[in-house]
Amino acid sequence: MPIREELTPEAHRRLLSAHGGAAAVFATLVETCVRRFLAQNRRPPLPEPLLAEYVGRLWTVVNEAGLPSPLAESASGEPGEMPADRAAGLAAKVFHGLGLPERHAELDTPTRQLLKACLQPEFRQCRESYREVVEGACRRQELERARGRLSGTHCVDCPYWVSLRPDQHDALLAKAWVSGRPEDLTRNREVFLPEDFRALRVFLWRQIRAG
Repeated sequence: MPIREELTPEAHRRLLSAHGGAAAVFATLVETCVRRFLAQNRRPPLPEPLLAEYVGRLWTVVNEAGLPSPLAESASGEPGEMPADRAAGLAAKVFHGLGLPERHAELDTPTRQLLKACLQPEFRQCRESYREVVEGACRRQELERARGRLSGTHCVDCPYWVSLRPDQHDALLAKAWVSGRPEDLTRNREVFLPEDFRALRVFLWRQIRAG
């Protein structure tokens, strides 16, 4: 998946044309993220037909809710948090009637995070939660905590996902690393800074500008 600089409007149109449209591209990107999330949490994969149905429902719910408008070049935007009741209500729509045993509890967290990634309005200034230190430690830099986040160390709506190249993002996180185990970052980069999630965010960034 191209990074932001490479995913020009024309490249985006070619991507959609080559892969069957926005819904199909979204499905491929989200399925990759979900497979990785389940694997890194040592959970069994979903059967492929069920995963496809789940992602199709997610796309429908996101479009019914309405993707956010692009942030104007002159605006900075404001970081916000989706209200818990709205996130729960949207997730319930995704799961309604889906053939998941006990709703497949492992999908509750990534579903809420995916909904926020798709629907939160844009902003330019990072919250910097990825380096927030409390009592000498940053919880976002703990491996087990990062495993439970689809977007690893960074927030799902962090502007760095689309404003930085992967190498720039690597350097930013490494510089801010306060964990006593720096090897955790290099050995588990796909957990702390997952490129499949960046690909999803870049696609969404361009999709809302496609009109």
